[in-house]
Amino acid sequence: MHDATLAAQASLVGRRVIVTGGARGLGAAFVTALVQAGARVTFGDVLHEAGEALAKSLAADGHDAAFAPLDLAQPESITAFVDGAAQRMGGVDALINNAAITNSGGKFADEISVATWDAVMDVNVRGTWLMCAAAQRWLRESGRGAIVNIASDTALWGAPKLLAYVASKGAVIAMTHSLAREFGADGVTVNAIAPGLTEVEATAYVPAERHAYYLEGRALQRAQVPEDVSGPVLFLLSDAARFVTGQLLPVNGGFVMN
Repeated sequence: MHDATLAAQASLVGRRVIVTGGARGLGAAFVTALVQAGARVTFGDVLHEAGEALAKSLAADGHDAAFAPLDLAQPESITAFVDGAAQRMGGVDALINNAAITNSGGKFADEISVATWDAVMDVNVRGTWLMCAAAQRWLRESGRGAIVNIASDTALWGAPKLLAYVASKGAVIAMTHSLAREFGADGVTVNAIAPGLTEVEATAYVPAERHAYYLEGRALQRAQVPEDVSGPVLFLLSDAARFVTGQLLPVNGGFVMN
């Protein structure tokens, strides 16, 4: 009986989930893991062809997944995406704020342009805030609403030559704390995951020495893959984590510990 209760708490069957940046990389891993766990997913991205292809592939396997265009740099796109997702699924139970841009990789602080800085902040910080605000009504109505913000362990160890991205992820961590207190009145949990350097196409730009630095510094000395992050995210969306909020969970094989 006890085992059955734990299994029920961890279940995501029928859960209605929004994922941003779901067309590739970690986002695609989240979408795939969610539908395999029985969730209904609507995901968005600026990569329309990749998003449509993933949704088609998952639907062909019998999963409930749909893609819709989403540009976090455009506030009106965020509103339209959330409204459309809620209409399609009959509500929203959970939100994964995964979409982000890097742009400042390989540049020192004095080499980053103001335009680049603003672009990173508009997508990674403002976009995350606006997604949470747009989804708040639906998460409140859910009765078991949950948000997981994807931060980065670069904000914990101070990765150099990546300042705009690192600063944006530090802001996401701070927003997670504040939003957890605000949304707690609605019974909505808000947590953050800080992945380490994960082997996906979006990290192909990272120099080999940075990959080696991570590998050598981890307590678990192997490459980090998307599946390493999916499990903790799905846990935070489940009823097993209903009393966990405002927390940051580094998922990086022990590269950074807190």
